[in-house]
Parts: sequence; C-alpha cells; structure tokens
Amino acid sequence: MSDHRHDLGIGEVLALLASGHMEIQGMMPWSSNYTLLVTVREGDVQGLAVYKPRRGERPLWDFPRGTLCQREFAAFLLSDALGWSLVPPTVLRDGPYGMGSVQLYVDCDQEAHLFTMQKEGGYDDQLARLAAFDVLSNNADRKSGHCLKGVDGRLWAIDHGICFHAEPKLRTVLWDYAGEAICDDIMADLRTLRDDVRAGGRFIRALEGLLAPDEVRAFRRRLDRLIDSGCYPDPGSGRNIPWPPV
Repeated sequence: MSDHRHDLGIGEVLALLASGHMEIQGMMPWSSNYTLLVTVREGDVQGLAVYKPRRGERPLWDFPRGTLCQREFAAFLLSDALGWSLVPPTVLRDGPYGMGSVQLYVDCDQEAHLFTMQKEGGYDDQLARLAAFDVLSNNADRKSGHCLKGVDGRLWAIDHGICFHAEPKLRTVLWDYAGEAICDDIMADLRTLRDDVRAGGRFIRALEGLLAPDEVRAFRRRLDRLIDSGCYPDPGSGRNIPWPPV
C-alpha cells in the first residue's frame, strides 16, 4: 500500500484502514462468513483490504454471536504487542455493511501455504512464534491455508475469528513444536508482554474492551502457563487438528 511517493509505515496503514473511504470490490472466495475485498482510499493514498462485517458472521454454537470481528482485531493487537508482526494490520470500524474488521490485503503467492513454506524451509523462527501465538490466542482453527506467503517471501497469519475462547479450543496443524522448550528470544517477548499485562498496559485494556471478562482471565492464565512451563503444550486427546487441514 503506497501513495507512489513512499511506502507507508504501520501507523499510516492503520490510520488509512481506520478512516479511509471504503469501496467494495467483491466477495472473497472460499469464505464461511461474509468476507469482502475493498479499496480503502484517503486523498491520493489507497490500498486493498479485507472487510468482515459483523452482520455477515455465521452463528456458531460455542462463540458469542457478533464477536468474530472483535477477535480478528484482538489477534492483531496480540501480534503487535509481542512485536512479532504475524497478523496483517487490522482495525475495527464501521463500513458499508456496519461494524466489522478491516485487514490489510496481503498480495501473496496463491499456491503457497503453511505446509509448502515448511517444505521450502527458512521459516523456522516465524513458525515457532506462530505456534506460541496460537497457544496464547487459543486459536481454534489454524489451517495451513490460514498462512500466506507474501510477495516479499514473509509469512502472514490470517483468519482469527474463532480465537480467545475461555475454554481450551486449540486446534492447529502446527504441532511440530509440541513438548519442545521455547527459545530464549520468544520467552523474552512473552515475559515483556506479561509485565505489561500485569501493569495494566494498553494491550490488556484494549483486550478487555473486545472480549468477555472470563475470556480475558483465560488469556492471562494461558500467558502465565506458557511462561511458567517454558514449553509448547502437547496436543492431548480429542479433536485438536482442524478439518480440512489446508
């Protein structure tokens, strides 16, 4: 996303997503919820984004209705608070079909996904962080296709509408690190986040405005548990891999 004069920084991208005029381009394929490709424009700056309006969310028996867009935004805030830049810039705002999440569209290799990136190699650091991120966010649907390979080669994680449940819901295709010790760099980021959470910092205050109180408490417990154990959890028994996996 640029204005032909310079590439925008993260703050400028978020400002554009939050306040730019949105024009719908069409429906995104293969989506279970109402997902729209939009152009976001402010002055001579414009770019593509993915708009998921609350009113287009498919009801789920185990997640409160109308909260999926808030969870999409919460996932970005978590990625940002950790400094990991796994989730594309995302905001929560009003749009043509009402309140919803608006996420920067990632120009990506359409043939690539998590499994192909694992096979290609060179993504170990990002995948180790993603595995920890999914534990913290309690991601109930980490499919391989929910990881994109940007045209610059970097990994992006998307589709976080069913995260942050108060009950254990982790379902992922990324169990490669199960039982392994978390590396020092990731542990340092987790401890920094916990210090900020305990101090009532901006991230946890924002999370409290997006999630139910029991979900925020559960997040705190997951963060403490991951740090105290120093290891990635094991899958355990039950349904822990999403279907289809891609």
